[in-house]
Amino acid sequence: MTLKNVLKLTGCVVLTLAVGGISGFITSSEINGWYATLVKPGFNPPNWIFGPVWTLLYFLMGVALYMLIANAPSKERRAGILIFAAQLFLNFWWSIIFFSFHRLDLALGEIGLLWLFILWMIIVLFRQKPVAGYLMIPYLLWVSFATALNFAILRLN
Repeated sequence: MTLKNVLKLTGCVVLTLAVGGISGFITSSEINGWYATLVKPGFNPPNWIFGPVWTLLYFLMGVALYMLIANAPSKERRAGILIFAAQLFLNFWWSIIFFSFHRLDLALGEIGLLWLFILWMIIVLFRQKPVAGYLMIPYLLWVSFATALNFAILRLN
């Protein structure tokens, strides 16, 4: 791997981790505040699990993004980058809608849209670089779980 590729890979990983970090920073005060007051379902994991899981998922997203941009320029590559950007944008805003705005209902709709964009992104990645598509499956599974959790918390509150 050339130095240029190492820098691209590092940039992609830093980008995705930064998006998650900024969103997490914005909403962190709500975890022990407002969120702690909500009734949660029995399958709600402990708060400490979210940080490590999301860090791993953002890392995998960054690697997948690198694999995508390492492809030769094409319409498919450009579409993949746009879909990736859209899902990352939706990912960023879900936490803010849920934790900062306290809008469980809007967050549920937003995470449903995020889920669809992740699935679309995986399909696009499989067509271009199957390994990158596989890297995104844990993300889709975690967002599926988060969607169920969002729904349960909405129903209980």
